[in-house]
Amino acid sequence: MFAYQIHKSEEEAVVVFEGDLDIESGEVLEEDILPIVSEYPSVRLNFSEVYFVDSSGIGLIIRTVDELREGGRSVKIENVRPEVMEVFELLQIREILGEDVFE
Repeated sequence: MFAYQIHKSEEEAVVVFEGDLDIESGEVLEEDILPIVSEYPSVRLNFSEVYFVDSSGIGLIIRTVDELREGGRSVKIENVRPEVMEVFELLQIREILGEDVFE
């Protein structure tokens, strides 16, 4: 199951993902989360409660970060669990998105 929380301030939106980031979470991210966070100059994606990311989730992360950046937003990915970071490293997500995205 996938859930999220959005913590907002004047300058920043922090999205805390909870659960698996997969094909089922794609619609929620694209239709519910992106329209809200696109209004903020800075967006932080918190992965502290994400335990699994599949290939569709990886694509979703890349599209989300790219779309936010194209809109002039600063994007950071934070608190990635070791098992998820292992997948990111295998697929070279740091190289694709840039080191500056990860905290």
